[in-house]
Amino acid sequence: MPQYIYQNPKTKVTIEIIQSVHDDHEYTDKNGLKWNRVFTVPQAAVPESMNAFTTDKEFINKTKNKKGSYGDIMDRSKELSEQRVQKFGLDPIQKKYFNDWSKKRKGKKHPKSEL
Repeated sequence: MPQYIYQNPKTKVTIEIIQSVHDDHEYTDKNGLKWNRVFTVPQAAVPESMNAFTTDKEFINKTKNKKGSYGDIMDRSKELSEQRVQKFGLDPIQKKYFNDWSKKRKGKKHPKSEL
């Protein structure tokens, strides 16, 4: 059963209440004061053990069954790219992507390309 967070509107104290998904998500204390529900961002689990030199297929396989948002995956991808830049001075995977993108568009350079 999921936990829901409620905040006392006067004292700003928060508590966690376990409720069914089908319950009304409201909490009223013994004095009749209705507490405000606190909405939080869902937590995500993106693998930390991934190295910066993994192939695109390995990256997809390691992330496809993990919880998290698309933004979490993009953030992790950016971190790995930055690690490759630190090691090589440029990101070879990003360079390959820009080159492939350019070939498909008759030599037009990618807008984010610095080549």
